[in-house]
Amino acid sequence: MLTKNQKKYLKGLGNTLKPLVQIGKNGLTKTVIQSVNEVLAAHELLKIDVLKSCETECEELALDIASSTNSEIISQLGRKILLYRKSKEGKIKLPR
Repeated sequence: MLTKNQKKYLKGLGNTLKPLVQIGKNGLTKTVIQSVNEVLAAHELLKIDVLKSCETECEELALDIASSTNSEIISQLGRKILLYRKSKEGKIKLPR
């Protein structure tokens, strides 16, 4: 569980990120979950873009993805979702 300060810090880092995963009209598929897992393993912090063609609500998608990938939702603003999952290497140093 992340503290408020840690989430604020990660949100700041996420501002400059470009979305590496897009969810389109097919919604949440195994391929999307696999892509999210790979990106989180490599980068720890991931921004997801939910396209307008996706019929599922963004809040619901964020919760489903977070539970499927054991990650934490940092923010969900409009059609952008920011997720974090600590890797074994610990690339991002979080404040206490």
